[in-house]
Amino acid sequence: MLLSLGCQTMREGVIVTIIFFVTGVLIVLAGANIMPDLWHLNHIVVFAGFILLLLAPIILISTFLLSVLPKAKERMDKCDH
Repeated sequence: MLLSLGCQTMREGVIVTIIFFVTGVLIVLAGANIMPDLWHLNHIVVFAGFILLLLAPIILISTFLLSVLPKAKERMDKCDH
């Protein structure tokens, strides 16, 4: 089920957000400082990094919005914290 949120999916959402954010920052820095200007490759790499930086908060916000659904509280109460 797509909108099912449990303990594992909550953790996975946070981990994917952290991975996207760190990878996005590293790719932007690599594109700005390391990539050559050949065929505007540096702009393409920086754009890919910005896409990852944009997706990180979107995933975190969608995970939060799924956690405030009415039946999500019952499922989250069963988690081991």
